[in-house]
Amino acid sequence: MGRLAVKLSPGASHDRIDGWDTDPEGRPVLKVRVRAMPVEGAANTALIRLLAKSLGVARTAVSLARGGQSRLKMIHVEDLDDAELGDRLTGM
Repeated sequence: MGRLAVKLSPGASHDRIDGWDTDPEGRPVLKVRVRAMPVEGAANTALIRLLAKSLGVARTAVSLARGGQSRLKMIHVEDLDDAELGDRLTGM
């Protein structure tokens, strides 16, 4: 199972992955924007849908492990390990 740290920005003009940044502790995080607002989990659902499509895995393989009500989230991807995640996200 691969793990992916994400910094989510809801309410964007369109869904997109903006590339890599670092969190306050210096760890890499993937910057993602979604159109959905953070109401009743809509932004989290949009994030999972976008990541699954971008990574080429089923939506059921992508889950929110931590950060349900925070901009910083930890995502688990069942079908990929950390190395495969990095390979598929290179260049995003």
